[in-house]
Amino acid sequence: MKFMKLGSKPDTFQIDGNNIRYVASELATDVVVQVGDVKFYLHKFPLLSKSARLQKLVSSSNEGNSDEINIHDIPGGPTAFEICAKFCYGMTVTLNAYNVIATRCAAEYLQMHEAIEKGNLIYKIDVFLNSSLFRSWKDSIIVLQTSKSLLPLSEELKLITHCIEAVASRASVDVSKVDWSYTYNRKKLVEENLTDPSWHGVRTREVPSDWWVEDLCELEIDMYKRVMTAIKNKGIVSNEVVGEALKAYAYGKLPGSGKNVVPQNDVSKFRSILDTIVWLLPQEKGCVSCSFLLKLLKAAISANSAESVKMELVKRIGQQLEEASVSDLLIRACDAGVEEGMMMYDVNVVKKILEEFTMADKNEIEENGGEIKEIRRPGILSEASKLMVAKIVDGYLVEIAKDPNLPLSLFIGISEMVSGFSRPAHDGLYRAIDTYLKEHPGIGKSDRKKICKLMDCKKLSADACMHAVQNERLPLRVVVQVLFFEQVRAAASSGSSTPDLPKAIKDLNSGSYGSSRSATTTNTNTNTDEDWDAVASAEELRALRGELAALRLGNEVVGGGESRSGNSERGAAVSKMKGLIMSRRIFSKIWSNKAPAVENSGSDSSESLGSTNQDEAKCTPTRRGRHSVS
Repeated sequence: MKFMKLGSKPDTFQIDGNNIRYVASELATDVVVQVGDVKFYLHKFPLLSKSARLQKLVSSSNEGNSDEINIHDIPGGPTAFEICAKFCYGMTVTLNAYNVIATRCAAEYLQMHEAIEKGNLIYKIDVFLNSSLFRSWKDSIIVLQTSKSLLPLSEELKLITHCIEAVASRASVDVSKVDWSYTYNRKKLVEENLTDPSWHGVRTREVPSDWWVEDLCELEIDMYKRVMTAIKNKGIVSNEVVGEALKAYAYGKLPGSGKNVVPQNDVSKFRSILDTIVWLLPQEKGCVSCSFLLKLLKAAISANSAESVKMELVKRIGQQLEEASVSDLLIRACDAGVEEGMMMYDVNVVKKILEEFTMADKNEIEENGGEIKEIRRPGILSEASKLMVAKIVDGYLVEIAKDPNLPLSLFIGISEMVSGFSRPAHDGLYRAIDTYLKEHPGIGKSDRKKICKLMDCKKLSADACMHAVQNERLPLRVVVQVLFFEQVRAAASSGSSTPDLPKAIKDLNSGSYGSSRSATTTNTNTNTDEDWDAVASAEELRALRGELAALRLGNEVVGGGESRSGNSERGAAVSKMKGLIMSRRIFSKIWSNKAPAVENSGSDSSESLGSTNQDEAKCTPTRRGRHSVS
């Protein structure tokens, strides 16, 4: 730390108790200066020779026949006044970064200008500030910190402005010119290199571009905002470094290192910090991580920041959503657990983030001179970004599906927002759907049908198919479709162009529906939509797997192996599955929208789960309750 000594005479100020200061001298004191609760017994001549205000005050006291002067509003209080008084006596005083601003303001109050005496205190302090302290990085920060308690005079004298400019200029210096021991990572570097014989100290290490970041974290938010604004305005420091600075400050000042836990007694303070950090964020995408932005959003929601602040964060997160993780997106609802029936997570804000992400591919509307026109442009989102976001959303759906209070409409709404993003596998989506069905066992057939329509059974892996065909939570139509596409895949892998299917199914695939239509019309026991949307029992699932396994071997649909057990209930399930498989109506539903070699999205493929051939519907018998066909 730099300092300046003024005066050459020995310090003869004495203390008597806590509230008395006097000068030890052969001459009797002739004036008493009351500063706050401290009395100074001094001599008029040294004081009057350097202070215009004291001249006026002494003159006024003489007219009133009093030798006491009261000064209650001097900046810096008794300590700063004592330094000024010692300077008047020519005694040795030491100025440094901690006391120089208070002394400068006190000297201004006492009017210790050059017009009173050459080389007066104000002049000397200004020289010290400009030639020494403002050229020192650490001292400039200390000076800036001390100036806040001396407002508004320190602002009026432009001391704060000069100090901010000094700090911003030092932070903007090329790192190759930073040749002194900096604070950033100093301890870490020492610890890392204690065993390195080639290490000779921090000065020998390359200075990082964000060497100044941690030192600025010592500033209060209002001063920090002004310094960072000055640094950004210079345009020398990169946006990435500015982002690192904001991140370091947020982690240092916000509770729980950025977690969304804000003490209620400090809400206004932390809200101010959040608002300022968001306001200071560079406009360019990627200057801060998506994870950091989501932490800010969590804190903003917890602190109940302004809607404009939250929406700004939502917009920025949406621009780089592919960088997020599932845990980042699990934003707790503000009052989760306080009221019964409330959702655990703020799903709506994640929906807004997804909307921002998907808007990047939409056309822009521009108004020019009252004329509105649509600007068509190719999508700017890469396929890789879309794929990553789709995977993130699948994982997010798995987590929020565990919430018993999550409405089905929100689950479906989130899923459909990325349904147009092509992805090779729907395993993650299947897991999310299965989790929702498991945690919400009371949902009806119609809702099960809606949620299962989100996934494409052709895009399930072998492991997912194996799980699905044993899943008693899925509707029958989904289980049949999974098994059937597994059969097609198995045939393709064995080198066959198409599996050896029964004629009724081949007719469905080729579009020849004549014979099966008549058969269906005459069959009074045809299963209804309610049969298909119902959940299969364990016995029915085993029977269905057995029937489809027979197809894989190229045999006709048989159930004899299952019925030989003699179990009448088992035989009924087998017969029922036999009737389901041979039913023209069933497979028309499965195959009505089947197209070869097309990369379908989840929403496209879901149509095949519930669509019905209109011609077929005309000749379908009246719907009946679910029953076995023998």
